[in-house]
Amino acid sequence: MATNFKNVLNFIRSVMPDAEEFINSEDDLLLNITEIFSDSRKVVQGSLFCCITGEKSDGHKFAEQAVKNGAVALLCERKLENLPVPQIVIKGRNIRDVLGDLSAFIYDKPCEKMLMVGVTGTNGKTTTTYIIRSILQAAGIRTGLLGTVIESDGIHEIEADRTTPESSEIQKQLYEMLNNNCGACVMETSSHGLFLGRLKGTKFDIPIFTNLFPEHLDFHKNMNDYFAAKELLFTKYSKDNFIGAANFDDPYGKMLIDEFEHSLRGFGMSEKAPSSVIAFETNLNGSQLLIQTQGFENAIAIKSPLAGKFNIMNTLCAVTAMRGRVDDEAIINGVANVPQVPGRLERINLPNGALCFVDFAHTPSALENVLKTVWTLSGNRHGKIISLFGHGGGRYELNRPELGRVAAQIADEIIVTSDNARDEDPAKIAEAIVSGIKAKPYKVILDRPEAVNYALNKLNSNDILIITGKGPERFITIGNNKIPFNDAEAVKKWAAEKI
Repeated sequence: MATNFKNVLNFIRSVMPDAEEFINSEDDLLLNITEIFSDSRKVVQGSLFCCITGEKSDGHKFAEQAVKNGAVALLCERKLENLPVPQIVIKGRNIRDVLGDLSAFIYDKPCEKMLMVGVTGTNGKTTTTYIIRSILQAAGIRTGLLGTVIESDGIHEIEADRTTPESSEIQKQLYEMLNNNCGACVMETSSHGLFLGRLKGTKFDIPIFTNLFPEHLDFHKNMNDYFAAKELLFTKYSKDNFIGAANFDDPYGKMLIDEFEHSLRGFGMSEKAPSSVIAFETNLNGSQLLIQTQGFENAIAIKSPLAGKFNIMNTLCAVTAMRGRVDDEAIINGVANVPQVPGRLERINLPNGALCFVDFAHTPSALENVLKTVWTLSGNRHGKIISLFGHGGGRYELNRPELGRVAAQIADEIIVTSDNARDEDPAKIAEAIVSGIKAKPYKVILDRPEAVNYALNKLNSNDILIITGKGPERFITIGNNKIPFNDAEAVKKWAAEKI
């Protein structure tokens, strides 16, 4: 895989005819371009470096360092003087407008050579992608994964930095998946990533919509704008012949189904849903379900290690999307062997018989799902349910009292702590959460490690502690500082010291 500077120039001119090139000699046109980056720290020899002007930083300031690191050409929004490499300048335009498609061109359009599955929605994306990957691998298809928790090229896994990476990074990752003989990629597609064009250059065979609840409204302003960003997965980033799935029980999902009636299978727990769960049983050890899917006469019996109604919905979503793409045996085996998703209702047994669950739930709807699930499935345990959570700084503020209200409806005790406060005052965030708590005991401990230890130390044998908000995250972000901390590791360390 490689192209040359002339081919890159011609591609850019095909979409931006007014682009200008600045070269030192005709030989520059023959320079090999093997990689494309917008992060100067990742540049390797033979790269094209793209100088993106973002909200917080200007990539042009890092062009000199990129050249030192091996960049042989630059894509800029303004000409940079005194740099000894050829440049393509697109004045008055945003490089992100061309970055994804250009990256796909340089990496030889990898998404056209794999089965592409994209999952969007507020809740359930991560678990659904894990289930689908497990199904595809049970069918013998090596599968890459890009999501909130991990990035996998089919062989190696690393912790994800954000849900949807920059478009040039996505194309490079897809290319590496192909090199590792992946036949499929499953990807979480965030509203930010869709809206900001990070999916440009990528097209999906199976787009999926899980649900929509108020979140990220600090960014999208209102639910219509939030939905419009999610809808881009179907209107802009799916292949012409796509067959996907959407939540029939969600009003926004129903809108998508009505819009793409021949391309989307509807799933839900309601009687009218085209794909539904006919019968189910669930406890803290897992679930058994009988699923009837749209377009198939026979129902399929599934056994899953995942517990709770929201995981039944995630499983129904995955089965609806994948049935017919692989055989039923692969679906049955894939669901049965789906691994524990880090920070998604992650269960930890404590030495004195108490239980702890760690979950990423950070919206009122997600917190309600988790608390209700554990409360419903706790069986004959007669202890207390303690809910420990905070809320991120710079996130939708109206969710804060709602989180408090939801916790007070279900939990017996509440511990309010900090999440990633970022540039906000943790005490102010906690105060907003507390304003929603009515008629339930609560305690505010802003130091999260201290709060976790306090909660663990007060547990009796039948109690259940539910820690939510951060899930698998390994840092607490305060201002510009990232403090190492992981909820599950802290609980396991505490438990080991008590044995």
